[in-house]
Amino acid sequence: MGHSRTFAVDNSDVVSDGQGRTAHRSLHEHSSRLLPKMYEVADGVWCLVGNGLSNQTFIRGPEGVIAIDTGESVEEMQSALQQLRTVCQEPIVAVVYTHFHYVNGTTAITETEPVKAIWGHERIEHNLERSATEIAPAYTRGLIEQFGIYLPDDGPDGLVNVGLGLAYRMAHHAPSTPGHVTATQHFPGDSSVTVAGLEMEVTHAPSDADDSVTLWFPELSVAVHNLVWPALFNIFAIRGEEYRNPQLLVQGIDHLRSLKADYLIATHGPPMQGAQDIYRRVTAYRDSIQFLWDQTVRWTNKGATGPELAYRIQLPPMYDEDWLTKQHYGLAEHHVRQIRSGLFGFFDGDPVGVFPLDTEEEAERMISAMGGIEQVRRLCAEALEGSENDLRWAISLASRLTNHSQASEDDRTLLADALRKVGQRTTSSNLRNWCLTRALTLEGRIDGARLNNHRFSRRQIEGWSVETAVSVLRVLIDPATLAGIDIHLTVELDGERTGLHFRNHIACPTDGEGGDTILIATRAIWDEMLTGALDLQSALNNGDVSLEGDKITAIEALKAIDHPAFR
Repeated sequence: MGHSRTFAVDNSDVVSDGQGRTAHRSLHEHSSRLLPKMYEVADGVWCLVGNGLSNQTFIRGPEGVIAIDTGESVEEMQSALQQLRTVCQEPIVAVVYTHFHYVNGTTAITETEPVKAIWGHERIEHNLERSATEIAPAYTRGLIEQFGIYLPDDGPDGLVNVGLGLAYRMAHHAPSTPGHVTATQHFPGDSSVTVAGLEMEVTHAPSDADDSVTLWFPELSVAVHNLVWPALFNIFAIRGEEYRNPQLLVQGIDHLRSLKADYLIATHGPPMQGAQDIYRRVTAYRDSIQFLWDQTVRWTNKGATGPELAYRIQLPPMYDEDWLTKQHYGLAEHHVRQIRSGLFGFFDGDPVGVFPLDTEEEAERMISAMGGIEQVRRLCAEALEGSENDLRWAISLASRLTNHSQASEDDRTLLADALRKVGQRTTSSNLRNWCLTRALTLEGRIDGARLNNHRFSRRQIEGWSVETAVSVLRVLIDPATLAGIDIHLTVELDGERTGLHFRNHIACPTDGEGGDTILIATRAIWDEMLTGALDLQSALNNGDVSLEGDKITAIEALKAIDHPAFR
Protein backbone atom coordinates (compact mmCIF):
# COMPACT_ATOMS: atom_id res chain seq x y z
CA MET A 1 0.00 0.00 0.00
CA GLY A 2 2.94 2.35 0.34
CA HIS A 3 3.69 5.04 2.89
CA SER A 4 0.69 6.60 4.53
CA ARG A 5 2.69 9.79 5.10
CA THR A 6 3.09 10.34 1.37
CA PHE A 7 -0.67 10.56 1.21
CA ALA A 8 -3.30 9.42 3.73
CA VAL A 9 -5.23 6.19 3.25
CA ASP A 10 -8.57 7.95 3.72
CA ASN A 11 -10.15 11.40 3.88
CA SER A 12 -10.11 11.81 7.67
CA ASP A 13 -7.57 14.65 7.46
CA VAL A 14 -8.96 16.23 4.28
CA VAL A 15 -10.65 19.58 4.91
CA SER A 16 -11.87 22.57 2.91
CA ASP A 17 -11.15 26.16 3.88
CA GLY A 18 -13.31 29.26 3.46
CA GLN A 19 -12.45 29.41 -0.25
CA GLY A 20 -13.51 25.81 -0.76
CA ARG A 21 -9.92 24.61 -1.34
CA THR A 22 -9.70 20.93 -0.41
CA ALA A 23 -6.43 19.65 1.00
CA HIS A 24 -4.78 17.89 3.93
CA ARG A 25 -5.34 19.91 7.11
CA SER A 26 -1.56 20.03 7.72
CA LEU A 27 -1.02 21.77 4.38
CA HIS A 28 -3.69 24.33 5.24
CA GLU A 29 -2.00 24.92 8.61
CA HIS A 30 1.34 25.39 6.88
CA SER A 31 0.01 28.47 5.07
CA SER A 32 0.01 30.39 8.36
CA ARG A 33 3.84 30.28 8.42
CA LEU A 34 4.01 31.83 4.96
CA LEU A 35 1.72 34.82 5.44
CA PRO A 36 3.07 38.29 4.60
CA LYS A 37 4.98 39.81 7.50
CA MET A 38 7.98 42.08 7.97
CA TYR A 39 10.02 40.52 10.78
CA GLU A 40 12.42 42.67 12.76
CA VAL A 41 14.95 39.93 13.33
CA ALA A 42 17.44 42.08 15.25
CA ASP A 43 18.36 45.74 15.49
CA GLY A 44 18.81 46.89 11.89
CA VAL A 45 17.90 43.50 10.42
CA TRP A 46 14.56 42.85 8.71
CA CYS A 47 13.17 39.89 6.80
CA LEU A 48 10.06 40.19 4.65
CA VAL A 49 8.20 36.86 4.45
CA GLY A 50 5.22 36.15 2.19
CA ASN A 51 5.82 38.90 -0.35
CA GLY A 52 6.66 36.24 -2.93
CA LEU A 53 8.01 32.74 -3.13
CA SER A 54 11.22 33.92 -1.48
CA ASN A 55 12.07 36.27 1.35
CA GLN A 56 13.67 39.68 0.96
CA THR A 57 16.15 40.54 3.69
CA PHE A 58 17.53 43.95 4.60
CA ILE A 59 20.54 44.58 6.82
CA ARG A 60 21.62 48.07 7.89
CA GLY A 61 25.32 48.76 7.90
CA PRO A 62 27.36 51.88 8.72
CA GLU A 63 27.25 52.99 5.06
CA GLY A 64 23.66 52.08 4.23
CA VAL A 65 21.35 49.10 3.72
CA ILE A 66 22.16 45.75 2.11
CA ALA A 67 19.28 44.15 0.19
CA ILE A 68 19.59 40.36 0.01
CA ASP A 69 17.66 38.73 -2.87
CA THR A 70 15.30 40.71 -5.06
CA GLY A 71 12.52 38.23 -5.74
CA GLU A 72 10.85 37.14 -8.95
CA SER A 73 9.91 40.48 -10.46
CA VAL A 74 10.28 44.25 -10.33
CA GLU A 75 6.77 44.54 -8.91
CA GLU A 76 7.60 42.15 -6.08
CA MET A 77 10.70 44.12 -5.14
CA GLN A 78 8.83 47.43 -5.35
CA SER A 79 6.39 46.04 -2.80
CA ALA A 80 9.30 44.98 -0.60
CA LEU A 81 10.79 48.47 -0.75
CA GLN A 82 7.49 49.95 0.35
CA GLN A 83 7.54 47.62 3.34
CA LEU A 84 11.16 48.49 4.10
CA ARG A 85 10.40 52.22 4.17
CA THR A 86 7.93 51.70 7.00
CA VAL A 87 10.81 50.62 9.27
CA CYS A 88 13.99 52.10 7.79
CA GLN A 89 14.85 55.24 5.80
CA GLU A 90 18.55 54.68 5.08
CA PRO A 91 19.45 54.22 1.40
CA ILE A 92 20.21 50.81 -0.13
CA VAL A 93 23.85 50.80 -1.18
CA ALA A 94 24.39 47.10 -1.98
CA VAL A 95 22.51 44.10 -3.34
CA VAL A 96 23.52 40.51 -2.59
CA TYR A 97 22.20 37.39 -4.32
CA THR A 98 22.13 34.12 -2.35
CA HIS A 99 21.51 32.16 -5.61
CA PHE A 100 20.02 32.59 -9.07
CA HIS A 101 16.36 31.83 -8.33
CA TYR A 102 15.45 35.23 -6.86
CA VAL A 103 17.34 37.91 -8.74
CA ASN A 104 14.67 39.37 -11.03
CA GLY A 105 13.56 42.45 -9.12
CA THR A 106 16.88 44.27 -8.95
CA THR A 107 16.05 47.22 -11.20
CA ALA A 108 13.40 48.27 -8.68
CA ILE A 109 16.37 49.05 -6.42
CA THR A 110 18.99 50.29 -8.87
CA GLU A 111 16.60 52.79 -10.45
CA THR A 112 15.71 54.40 -7.12
CA GLU A 113 18.60 53.74 -4.72
CA PRO A 114 22.32 54.68 -4.72
CA VAL A 115 23.54 51.09 -5.20
CA LYS A 116 27.33 50.88 -5.33
CA ALA A 117 27.76 47.12 -5.78
CA ILE A 118 25.79 43.99 -6.64
CA TRP A 119 27.29 40.79 -5.28
CA GLY A 120 26.66 37.25 -6.53
CA HIS A 121 28.21 33.92 -7.47
CA GLU A 122 29.83 33.70 -10.89
CA ARG A 123 27.46 30.86 -11.96
CA ILE A 124 24.28 32.93 -11.70
CA GLU A 125 24.22 34.12 -15.32
CA HIS A 126 24.88 30.63 -16.67
CA ASN A 127 22.05 29.18 -14.60
CA LEU A 128 19.61 31.87 -15.66
CA GLU A 129 20.36 31.26 -19.33
CA ARG A 130 20.17 27.48 -19.03
CA SER A 131 16.60 27.46 -17.76
CA ALA A 132 15.39 29.95 -20.38
CA THR A 133 16.87 28.46 -23.56
CA GLU A 134 17.38 24.83 -24.53
CA ILE A 135 15.30 23.20 -21.78
CA ALA A 136 12.70 25.96 -21.57
CA PRO A 137 9.58 23.91 -22.52
CA ALA A 138 10.23 21.13 -20.02
CA TYR A 139 11.42 23.58 -17.38
CA THR A 140 8.36 25.80 -17.80
CA ARG A 141 5.99 22.83 -17.82
CA GLY A 142 7.58 21.59 -14.61
CA LEU A 143 7.19 24.98 -12.92
CA ILE A 144 3.51 25.16 -13.93
CA GLU A 145 2.81 21.71 -12.52
CA GLN A 146 4.85 21.91 -9.33
CA PHE A 147 3.73 25.39 -8.35
CA GLY A 148 0.13 24.98 -9.50
CA ILE A 149 0.36 28.08 -11.68
CA TYR A 150 -2.77 27.12 -13.66
CA LEU A 151 -4.80 26.04 -10.63
CA PRO A 152 -7.85 28.18 -9.77
CA ASP A 153 -7.91 30.51 -6.77
CA ASP A 154 -10.99 28.94 -5.22
CA GLY A 155 -12.86 25.66 -5.13
CA PRO A 156 -11.64 22.12 -4.36
CA ASP A 157 -8.71 22.39 -6.78
CA GLY A 158 -7.73 25.88 -5.63
CA LEU A 159 -4.10 26.60 -4.84
CA VAL A 160 -3.40 26.37 -1.09
CA ASN A 161 0.33 27.16 -1.05
CA VAL A 162 3.55 26.06 -2.74
CA GLY A 163 5.38 24.84 0.35
CA LEU A 164 8.08 27.52 0.43
CA GLY A 165 5.67 30.41 -0.09
CA LEU A 166 2.03 31.14 -0.76
CA ALA A 167 2.46 31.16 -4.53
CA TYR A 168 4.91 31.38 -7.39
CA ARG A 169 4.69 34.94 -8.78
CA MET A 170 1.96 36.44 -6.64
CA ALA A 171 -1.08 37.54 -8.65
CA HIS A 172 -1.01 41.09 -7.28
CA HIS A 173 2.53 41.51 -8.64
CA ALA A 174 1.41 41.01 -12.23
CA PRO A 175 2.66 41.40 -14.90
CA SER A 176 5.83 40.21 -13.09
CA THR A 177 8.28 42.32 -15.06
CA PRO A 178 11.83 40.88 -15.12
CA GLY A 179 14.47 43.24 -13.79
CA HIS A 180 17.66 41.26 -13.29
CA VAL A 181 20.94 43.13 -13.12
CA THR A 182 24.16 41.16 -13.47
CA ALA A 183 26.38 41.12 -10.39
CA THR A 184 29.18 43.65 -10.52
CA GLN A 185 31.16 41.78 -7.87
CA HIS A 186 31.74 38.03 -7.71
CA PHE A 187 32.58 36.30 -4.48
CA PRO A 188 36.28 35.36 -4.51
CA GLY A 189 35.64 31.83 -3.25
CA ASP A 190 35.05 31.37 0.46
CA SER A 191 36.12 34.74 1.72
CA SER A 192 35.38 37.80 3.81
CA VAL A 193 34.35 41.03 2.10
CA THR A 194 33.17 44.39 3.37
CA VAL A 195 29.71 45.43 2.22
CA ALA A 196 28.05 48.68 3.35
CA GLY A 197 30.69 48.92 6.05
CA LEU A 198 29.89 45.47 7.45
CA GLU A 199 32.09 42.40 7.39
CA MET A 200 30.34 39.66 5.42
CA GLU A 201 31.81 36.17 5.34
CA VAL A 202 30.77 34.26 2.23
CA THR A 203 30.79 30.46 1.99
CA HIS A 204 29.84 28.50 -1.11
CA ALA A 205 26.99 26.22 -0.04
CA PRO A 206 25.32 24.29 -2.91
CA SER A 207 21.72 23.38 -2.15
CA ASP A 208 18.94 23.55 -4.76
CA ALA A 209 21.36 25.59 -6.87
CA ASP A 210 25.08 25.21 -7.40
CA ASP A 211 25.55 28.97 -6.98
CA SER A 212 24.09 29.14 -3.46
CA VAL A 213 26.08 30.90 -0.75
CA THR A 214 25.78 31.35 2.99
CA LEU A 215 26.30 34.88 4.28
CA TRP A 216 27.59 35.42 7.83
CA PHE A 217 27.63 38.82 9.53
CA PRO A 218 29.76 38.19 12.65
CA GLU A 219 29.17 41.66 14.12
CA LEU A 220 25.44 40.96 14.16
CA SER A 221 25.51 37.18 14.73
CA VAL A 222 23.21 36.87 11.71
CA ALA A 223 23.44 34.17 9.04
CA VAL A 224 21.52 34.34 5.75
CA HIS A 225 21.34 31.08 3.80
CA ASN A 226 19.56 28.81 1.31
CA LEU A 227 19.94 25.56 3.22
CA VAL A 228 17.26 25.11 5.88
CA TRP A 229 13.75 25.65 4.56
CA PRO A 230 10.32 25.68 6.25
CA ALA A 231 9.87 22.07 5.09
CA LEU A 232 11.95 18.97 4.45
CA PHE A 233 14.64 19.90 1.94
CA ASN A 234 13.73 19.09 -1.67
CA ILE A 235 16.43 16.71 -2.88
CA PHE A 236 14.10 15.84 -5.75
CA ALA A 237 12.04 18.52 -7.49
CA ILE A 238 9.00 17.06 -9.23
CA ARG A 239 9.35 19.76 -11.88
CA GLY A 240 12.68 18.24 -12.89
CA GLU A 241 16.07 19.66 -11.94
CA GLU A 242 19.72 18.80 -11.87
CA TYR A 243 20.84 16.45 -9.11
CA ARG A 244 21.09 18.08 -5.69
CA ASN A 245 23.86 16.27 -3.87
CA PRO A 246 22.84 15.66 -0.24
CA GLN A 247 26.46 15.27 0.79
CA LEU A 248 27.22 18.84 -0.30
CA LEU A 249 24.04 20.02 1.39
CA VAL A 250 25.04 18.40 4.68
CA GLN A 251 28.45 20.09 4.47
CA GLY A 252 26.74 23.44 4.03
CA ILE A 253 24.44 22.84 6.98
CA ASP A 254 27.36 21.73 9.14
CA HIS A 255 29.08 25.01 8.40
CA LEU A 256 25.85 26.84 9.26
CA ARG A 257 25.71 24.98 12.58
CA SER A 258 29.32 25.86 13.33
CA LEU A 259 28.51 29.59 13.25
CA LYS A 260 26.35 29.30 16.41
CA ALA A 261 24.28 32.17 15.07
CA ASP A 262 21.82 34.01 17.27
CA TYR A 263 19.70 34.79 14.22
CA LEU A 264 19.07 32.64 11.17
CA ILE A 265 17.40 33.95 8.02
CA ALA A 266 16.58 31.59 5.17
CA THR A 267 15.54 32.35 1.60
CA HIS A 268 12.15 30.88 2.56
CA GLY A 269 10.03 30.84 5.68
CA PRO A 270 10.12 32.69 8.99
CA PRO A 271 13.47 33.67 10.53
CA MET A 272 14.76 31.88 13.62
CA GLN A 273 16.41 33.20 16.76
CA GLY A 274 18.13 31.83 19.83
CA ALA A 275 21.49 30.11 19.35
CA GLN A 276 20.61 26.96 21.27
CA ASP A 277 17.22 26.48 19.64
CA ILE A 278 18.67 27.17 16.19
CA TYR A 279 21.48 24.67 16.75
CA ARG A 280 19.08 21.95 17.91
CA ARG A 281 16.60 22.39 15.06
CA VAL A 282 19.20 22.80 12.35
CA THR A 283 20.99 19.69 13.60
CA ALA A 284 17.77 17.68 13.23
CA TYR A 285 17.29 19.17 9.75
CA ARG A 286 20.81 18.15 8.80
CA ASP A 287 20.28 14.67 10.20
CA SER A 288 17.10 14.16 8.17
CA ILE A 289 19.18 14.58 5.03
CA GLN A 290 21.89 12.22 6.24
CA PHE A 291 19.23 9.67 7.17
CA LEU A 292 17.83 9.64 3.63
CA TRP A 293 21.31 9.41 2.12
CA ASP A 294 22.58 6.69 4.45
CA GLN A 295 19.50 4.50 4.15
CA THR A 296 19.41 4.87 0.37
CA VAL A 297 23.02 3.71 0.18
CA ARG A 298 22.36 0.91 2.68
CA TRP A 299 19.42 -0.52 0.78
CA THR A 300 20.99 0.05 -2.65
CA ASN A 301 23.97 -1.98 -1.50
CA LYS A 302 21.48 -4.72 -0.62
CA GLY A 303 20.16 -4.64 -4.19
CA ALA A 304 16.96 -2.65 -3.69
CA THR A 305 15.38 -1.13 -6.78
CA GLY A 306 13.92 2.38 -6.93
CA PRO A 307 10.36 1.34 -6.02
CA GLU A 308 11.71 -0.85 -3.22
CA LEU A 309 13.64 2.10 -1.81
CA ALA A 310 10.45 4.18 -1.86
CA TYR A 311 8.65 1.53 0.16
CA ARG A 312 11.43 0.65 2.60
CA ILE A 313 12.73 4.09 3.57
CA GLN A 314 10.75 6.70 5.42
CA LEU A 315 11.81 9.31 7.92
CA PRO A 316 11.17 8.30 11.53
CA PRO A 317 8.12 9.96 13.15
CA MET A 318 10.32 12.31 15.22
CA TYR A 319 10.91 14.39 12.10
CA ASP A 320 7.21 15.24 11.96
CA GLU A 321 7.45 17.02 15.30
CA ASP A 322 9.07 20.13 13.78
CA TRP A 323 7.63 21.87 10.73
CA LEU A 324 11.18 22.33 9.46
CA THR A 325 11.30 18.66 8.54
CA LYS A 326 7.66 17.93 7.76
CA GLN A 327 6.91 16.88 4.19
CA HIS A 328 5.10 20.04 3.13
CA TYR A 329 7.16 20.48 -0.04
CA GLY A 330 8.82 17.36 -1.44
CA LEU A 331 8.53 13.76 -0.29
CA ALA A 332 10.99 11.34 1.25
CA GLU A 333 9.98 8.48 -1.05
CA HIS A 334 10.90 10.60 -4.06
CA HIS A 335 14.13 11.84 -2.53
CA VAL A 336 15.57 8.38 -1.96
CA ARG A 337 14.96 7.41 -5.61
CA GLN A 338 16.67 10.61 -6.73
CA ILE A 339 19.68 9.91 -4.51
CA ARG A 340 20.02 6.47 -6.03
CA SER A 341 19.73 7.87 -9.54
CA GLY A 342 22.26 10.60 -8.77
CA LEU A 343 24.75 7.99 -7.57
CA PHE A 344 24.21 5.25 -10.15
CA GLY A 345 22.04 6.53 -13.02
CA PHE A 346 18.59 5.49 -14.20
CA PHE A 347 19.11 1.70 -14.11
CA ASP A 348 18.25 0.27 -10.70
CA GLY A 349 18.81 -3.43 -11.40
CA ASP A 350 15.30 -4.31 -12.50
CA PRO A 351 15.59 -5.96 -15.95
CA VAL A 352 12.42 -4.20 -17.04
CA GLY A 353 14.31 -0.91 -16.76
CA VAL A 354 16.98 -2.08 -19.23
CA PHE A 355 14.60 -3.31 -21.90
CA PRO A 356 11.36 -1.35 -21.53
CA LEU A 357 8.53 -1.57 -24.00
CA ASP A 358 7.28 1.61 -25.62
CA THR A 359 4.70 3.17 -23.30
CA GLU A 360 1.73 2.58 -25.59
CA GLU A 361 2.77 -0.98 -26.43
CA GLU A 362 3.29 -1.82 -22.76
CA ALA A 363 -0.18 -0.51 -21.94
CA GLU A 364 -1.84 -2.50 -24.70
CA ARG A 365 -0.07 -5.75 -23.80
CA MET A 366 -0.73 -5.41 -20.06
CA ILE A 367 -4.38 -4.57 -20.60
CA SER A 368 -4.74 -7.58 -22.90
CA ALA A 369 -3.02 -9.81 -20.35
CA MET A 370 -5.39 -8.63 -17.61
CA GLY A 371 -8.47 -9.52 -19.61
CA GLY A 372 -9.13 -6.50 -21.78
CA ILE A 373 -10.10 -2.86 -21.41
CA GLU A 374 -13.41 -3.39 -19.63
CA GLN A 375 -11.81 -5.65 -17.02
CA VAL A 376 -9.07 -3.10 -16.32
CA ARG A 377 -11.65 -0.33 -16.03
CA ARG A 378 -13.58 -2.41 -13.50
CA LEU A 379 -10.45 -3.11 -11.47
CA CYS A 380 -9.54 0.57 -11.53
CA ALA A 381 -12.99 1.63 -10.32
CA GLU A 382 -12.79 -0.92 -7.52
CA ALA A 383 -9.40 0.37 -6.46
CA LEU A 384 -10.76 3.92 -6.36
CA GLU A 385 -13.94 3.21 -4.47
CA GLY A 386 -13.45 -0.15 -2.76
CA SER A 387 -12.94 -0.73 0.92
CA GLU A 388 -9.16 -0.73 0.60
CA ASN A 389 -9.18 2.40 -1.59
CA ASP A 390 -5.82 1.55 -3.17
CA LEU A 391 -4.87 4.72 -5.01
CA ARG A 392 -1.46 3.50 -6.13
CA TRP A 393 -3.01 0.51 -7.86
CA ALA A 394 -5.74 2.71 -9.33
CA ILE A 395 -3.13 5.07 -10.79
CA SER A 396 -1.17 2.15 -12.25
CA LEU A 397 -4.28 0.79 -13.95
CA ALA A 398 -5.65 4.15 -15.08
CA SER A 399 -2.29 5.21 -16.52
CA ARG A 400 -2.27 2.13 -18.73
CA LEU A 401 -5.80 2.87 -19.86
CA THR A 402 -4.91 6.45 -20.83
CA ASN A 403 -1.76 5.29 -22.64
CA HIS A 404 -3.76 2.77 -24.69
CA SER A 405 -4.44 3.62 -28.34
CA GLN A 406 -8.19 3.30 -27.62
CA ALA A 407 -8.18 5.50 -24.52
CA SER A 408 -11.52 7.17 -23.87
CA GLU A 409 -12.66 10.23 -21.97
CA ASP A 410 -13.86 7.90 -19.21
CA ASP A 411 -10.36 6.44 -18.92
CA ARG A 412 -8.88 9.89 -18.55
CA THR A 413 -11.51 10.68 -15.94
CA LEU A 414 -10.52 7.59 -13.94
CA LEU A 415 -6.91 8.75 -13.82
CA ALA A 416 -7.95 12.30 -12.99
CA ASP A 417 -10.10 11.02 -10.09
CA ALA A 418 -7.21 9.00 -8.69
CA LEU A 419 -4.77 11.89 -8.95
CA ARG A 420 -7.24 14.31 -7.36
CA LYS A 421 -7.69 11.98 -4.37
CA VAL A 422 -3.92 11.81 -3.91
CA GLY A 423 -3.66 15.59 -4.20
CA GLN A 424 -6.26 16.06 -1.48
CA ARG A 425 -4.69 13.55 0.90
CA THR A 426 -1.01 14.54 0.72
CA THR A 427 0.78 17.04 2.94
CA SER A 428 3.14 17.84 0.06
CA SER A 429 2.33 21.03 -1.85
CA ASN A 430 4.48 19.82 -4.77
CA LEU A 431 2.56 16.58 -5.10
CA ARG A 432 -0.85 18.22 -4.62
CA ASN A 433 -0.17 20.88 -7.24
CA TRP A 434 1.24 18.35 -9.70
CA CYS A 435 -1.64 15.90 -9.25
CA LEU A 436 -4.35 18.55 -9.57
CA THR A 437 -2.72 20.15 -12.61
CA ARG A 438 -2.50 16.76 -14.33
CA ALA A 439 -6.10 15.97 -13.35
CA LEU A 440 -7.38 19.23 -14.84
CA THR A 441 -5.32 18.58 -17.99
CA LEU A 442 -6.81 15.09 -18.36
CA GLU A 443 -10.29 16.60 -18.01
CA GLY A 444 -9.54 19.14 -20.72
CA ARG A 445 -9.83 22.09 -18.32
CA ILE A 446 -6.14 22.98 -18.80
CA ASP A 447 -4.48 22.98 -22.22
CA GLY A 448 -1.31 21.05 -21.49
CA ALA A 449 -0.38 20.32 -25.10
CA ARG A 450 0.95 23.82 -25.74
CA LEU A 451 3.50 23.31 -22.98
CA ASN A 452 5.21 20.53 -24.96
CA ASN A 453 6.77 22.76 -27.62
CA HIS A 454 9.37 25.48 -27.71
CA ARG A 455 7.54 28.80 -27.64
CA PHE A 456 9.88 31.79 -27.57
CA SER A 457 8.48 35.01 -26.13
CA ARG A 458 9.92 38.44 -26.80
CA ARG A 459 10.58 38.92 -23.13
CA GLN A 460 12.39 35.61 -23.00
CA ILE A 461 14.76 36.23 -25.90
CA GLU A 462 15.42 39.96 -25.68
CA GLY A 463 18.52 39.50 -23.53
CA TRP A 464 20.01 36.64 -25.53
CA SER A 465 23.27 36.95 -27.39
CA VAL A 466 23.27 36.33 -31.14
CA GLU A 467 25.07 33.05 -30.47
CA THR A 468 22.36 31.88 -28.06
CA ALA A 469 19.51 33.02 -30.32
CA VAL A 470 20.85 30.78 -33.11
CA SER A 471 22.42 27.84 -31.26
CA VAL A 472 19.22 27.14 -29.29
CA LEU A 473 17.70 25.82 -32.51
CA ARG A 474 19.91 22.72 -32.45
CA VAL A 475 17.61 21.07 -29.88
CA LEU A 476 14.64 21.52 -32.24
CA ILE A 477 16.14 19.40 -35.03
CA ASP A 478 14.02 16.63 -36.54
CA PRO A 479 16.90 14.32 -37.53
CA ALA A 480 15.05 12.32 -40.19
CA THR A 481 14.74 15.41 -42.39
CA LEU A 482 18.50 16.00 -42.39
CA ALA A 483 19.38 12.74 -44.15
CA GLY A 484 22.19 13.38 -46.62
CA ILE A 485 22.47 17.11 -45.82
CA ASP A 486 25.84 18.67 -45.02
CA ILE A 487 25.96 22.46 -45.04
CA HIS A 488 27.65 25.04 -42.86
CA LEU A 489 25.29 27.99 -42.53
CA THR A 490 26.67 31.31 -41.37
CA VAL A 491 24.05 33.48 -39.65
CA GLU A 492 24.80 37.21 -39.68
CA LEU A 493 22.52 39.39 -37.56
CA ASP A 494 23.23 43.11 -37.44
CA GLY A 495 26.74 42.34 -38.64
CA GLU A 496 27.48 39.83 -35.85
CA ARG A 497 28.26 36.31 -37.00
CA THR A 498 27.51 32.88 -35.62
CA GLY A 499 26.53 29.66 -37.34
CA LEU A 500 25.11 26.14 -37.53
CA HIS A 501 26.74 23.24 -39.33
CA PHE A 502 24.00 20.83 -40.42
CA ARG A 503 25.58 17.39 -40.67
CA ASN A 504 25.14 13.81 -39.48
CA HIS A 505 21.52 14.51 -38.43
CA ILE A 506 22.52 17.36 -36.07
CA ALA A 507 23.01 21.13 -36.17
CA CYS A 508 26.41 21.87 -34.63
CA PRO A 509 26.93 25.45 -33.35
CA THR A 510 29.89 27.29 -34.90
CA ASP A 511 31.39 30.76 -34.87
CA GLY A 512 30.05 31.25 -38.38
CA GLU A 513 33.38 31.68 -40.08
CA GLY A 514 33.92 29.84 -43.35
CA GLY A 515 30.28 28.95 -43.92
CA ASP A 516 29.03 27.52 -47.23
CA THR A 517 26.03 29.83 -47.21
CA ILE A 518 25.29 33.08 -45.37
CA LEU A 519 21.90 34.05 -43.95
CA ILE A 520 21.75 37.80 -43.42
CA ALA A 521 19.08 39.59 -41.38
CA THR A 522 18.60 42.03 -38.57
CA ARG A 523 18.34 40.77 -35.03
CA ALA A 524 14.81 42.20 -34.92
CA ILE A 525 13.74 40.06 -37.89
CA TRP A 526 15.36 36.94 -36.41
CA ASP A 527 13.50 37.54 -33.16
CA GLU A 528 10.28 37.90 -35.17
CA MET A 529 10.89 34.43 -36.56
CA LEU A 530 11.75 32.93 -33.18
CA THR A 531 8.49 34.22 -31.70
CA GLY A 532 6.52 32.82 -34.64
CA ALA A 533 5.37 36.24 -35.87
CA LEU A 534 7.24 35.77 -39.18
CA ASP A 535 8.22 32.70 -41.19
CA LEU A 536 11.42 32.25 -43.16
CA GLN A 537 9.79 31.98 -46.58
CA SER A 538 7.85 35.22 -46.09
CA ALA A 539 10.99 36.94 -44.82
CA LEU A 540 12.88 35.78 -47.92
CA ASN A 541 10.08 36.88 -50.22
CA ASN A 542 9.89 40.40 -48.79
CA GLY A 543 13.64 40.86 -48.55
CA ASP A 544 13.92 40.87 -44.74
CA VAL A 545 16.21 37.83 -44.97
CA SER A 546 18.74 37.08 -47.68
CA LEU A 547 20.67 33.89 -48.46
CA GLU A 548 24.01 33.97 -50.23
CA GLY A 549 25.35 30.65 -51.51
CA ASP A 550 23.57 27.30 -51.71
CA LYS A 551 20.07 28.59 -51.05
CA ILE A 552 18.23 25.35 -51.86
CA THR A 553 20.25 23.19 -49.44
CA ALA A 554 20.16 25.89 -46.75
CA ILE A 555 16.37 26.07 -46.90
CA GLU A 556 16.10 22.28 -46.77
CA ALA A 557 18.38 22.22 -43.73
CA LEU A 558 16.40 24.92 -41.96
CA LYS A 559 13.18 22.97 -42.60
CA ALA A 560 14.56 20.34 -40.22
CA ILE A 561 14.03 22.78 -37.35
CA ASP A 562 10.78 21.84 -35.61
CA HIS A 563 9.47 25.39 -35.37
CA PRO A 564 6.67 27.13 -37.30
CA ALA A 565 9.02 29.76 -38.71
CA PHE A 566 11.10 27.19 -40.60
CA ARG A 567 8.54 24.56 -41.63
